[in-house]
Amino acid sequence: PNMKIVMASSADTPFAERVGRAALKLLEVVPGVTVWDVCMRDWDGVDVNQIGRQPPLSSNKSLTHFPILREKTGIRYDRMLFFDDCNWGDHCGMVAANCKEEDTGLGPATVRTPRGLGDSEWRKGLQIFAEKNCK
Repeated sequence: PNMKIVMASSADTPFAERVGRAALKLLEVVPGVTVWDVCMRDWDGVDVNQIGRQPPLSSNKSLTHFPILREKTGIRYDRMLFFDDCNWGDHCGMVAANCKEEDTGLGPATVRTPRGLGDSEWRKGLQIFAEKNCK
């Protein structure tokens, strides 16, 4: 309850972006409900997801994906939870450093998931988010 889902992904090429979006529309969370359905349910059918690296997006999610997500969704950085599976860079560190609210100085709760997002990583993210927002 009260959780909204959106994607920020750095698909390298336009083809990779199309493949990623197609996969999200095929993978089912429960029978008959795809990942894409879940991502779209809270946004009145408007695609607010930021997928790719084509302009205005870049490989640095903290400079492009997240500011656009904040603008399109109205969700403050300090109310976001970000999981990243990148093995060659620290997107979590960049997002935490560059995406902060002016009034609180806080940014998204972040969790690196170099081996993918599983149950334990999900729970860790929820714990970090709760601890960060209870201070």
